[in-house]
Amino acid sequence: MPATSALDTVTCAWWGRAMGNPPRVERTDDVVTLTLCRPEKRNALSRDHLTQLLAAVRTVAASDATALVVAAEGPVFSAGHDFADVAGAPLADVRSLLALCTELMQTLHEVPQVVVARVHALATAAGAQLVASCDLAVAAESAGFAAPGGKGGWFCHTPMVPIARNVGRKRAMELALTGDVIDARTALDWGLVNRVVPDEELDAAVADLVHRATRGSRASKAWGKQALYAQLDRPEADAYLQAVETMAAASQLEGAREGMAAFLGKRTPHWTD
Repeated sequence: MPATSALDTVTCAWWGRAMGNPPRVERTDDVVTLTLCRPEKRNALSRDHLTQLLAAVRTVAASDATALVVAAEGPVFSAGHDFADVAGAPLADVRSLLALCTELMQTLHEVPQVVVARVHALATAAGAQLVASCDLAVAAESAGFAAPGGKGGWFCHTPMVPIARNVGRKRAMELALTGDVIDARTALDWGLVNRVVPDEELDAAVADLVHRATRGSRASKAWGKQALYAQLDRPEADAYLQAVETMAAASQLEGAREGMAAFLGKRTPHWTD
C-alpha cells in the first residue's frame, strides 16, 4: 500500500469544495486516520461536519483498511454539538441533527475496521460520545472528558447512551448530573478509555494498540466485533444464544480454519483476508 492513498486527496477535495473545512483523511499502510480539523470551532460537531464524518467513515468501511483512528487537531478534541445548529431551531431540525449524530456513532460499531480514538485534549458532550462510541480509546495525560449538560440547560441525553455503557450507572450519573470534567486517569479508572500516556507518547501508544488489535483474520475480527456489540446489552441467556450461533458459524470462516490448522500444525498462520 502507498503511505498515503487517494482516499484523502480525492474524497476530501470534493468535500472541501462542497462543504468547507472537511475532516482530514490519511491512509498509512492499512490504517486510516480521520482527523477533525475545525480547531477554530473547537471541532464542534455541526450538521455539515457530522455529514462529512459519516461519509468518511462509510468510505473507510468499504475499503480494505484494517483500522480507523479518530483524531483531532487544536486545543480541544471536540466540544460536541455546534449550538449554532440548535439555538432557535424547530423541533424537527434538532431531532434530525441528533438522528444524524446517532447514525455516525452506530456506524462506528458496524464498520469492519477496528476504530480507535486518539484523544489529545478535552472531549465534551457529543465529543465524549464520539470517544465512547469508538471500539478502543487512548488518551494523553492532558485529555479530559465531560457531559456538561448537567450544569447547563440542555442535558446530555444522547451522549450518555454510549458513555453510560462504558462507565456504569453510578459514574454515568455523576458525569451527567454534575457536568464536571474528569481527567484522563479518572476516565481510565472508570472505563471510558483503554490507555493513558504522556502527551509525547500518544502517537506511539495508538500505533501499538492498533497493531495488537488488528492481528489475525480481518474477516473473523470484523464479525466478532459486530457480534460483541449485538450481545453486550442483552440478558445473559439471550446473549449466549446469539453468541453460540455466531461463534459456530464463524468456525467455518477461512480465517478460523487457518488459525486452528496452524495451531494444530505448530506453524505460523497465513492470513488471506
